[in-house]
Amino acid sequence: MSLKKISLLVLLLLAADQALKIWVKTHMTIGESIVVFPDWFQLLFIENKGAAFGMHIPTDGSFDWGKLLLGIFRLVMAGAVGYLLWYGIRRRRDVPKGVLIGGALIFAGAVGNILDSAFYGLLFSESTPLTVARFGGHYADFMMGKVVDMFYFPLFQWNDAPQWLGFLLDSRNYFFGPVFNLADAYISVAVVYLLLFHYRFFSR
Repeated sequence: MSLKKISLLVLLLLAADQALKIWVKTHMTIGESIVVFPDWFQLLFIENKGAAFGMHIPTDGSFDWGKLLLGIFRLVMAGAVGYLLWYGIRRRRDVPKGVLIGGALIFAGAVGNILDSAFYGLLFSESTPLTVARFGGHYADFMMGKVVDMFYFPLFQWNDAPQWLGFLLDSRNYFFGPVFNLADAYISVAVVYLLLFHYRFFSR
């Protein structure tokens, strides 16, 4: 698979991720939901400080070092994945096409969430439960913006779920509770796919 094709795939994935996030941010208020399929799929607009699947990074109210460190970690990881993609295409001939596609998904997902943190605070006004964000505002500095999440799948209520599965429940004990975005989905699907179908390649 050529570098040109992988680059095009990454750009298409990024465009889809950013288009949906920008639409949600400029058309919905925080906490607003749109029911897509009753009882199991909603577009629920929330924002977080950068952790995946709607998780929040604790802060003491001063400078958000946790968010800065997460942003640096994401940049390093995205750079590493991007380099491995380039190396696999240009320097090796034994890399399966599926591994390259999985790497492209992970790279696009990482960059997609980096773009939120890096630029949304500079480009948009702040979203609130009462107001929709507008383009041209400024609610945070570079790398201090919030990540937009919207996919919510409250499949069923699970009141007696084991404690170790609590991270998969929401405040009303609905499974699947975490709210996520396309970038998170890219990474999760790619990791599962690579582990299931290409573990032999990585074991070599």
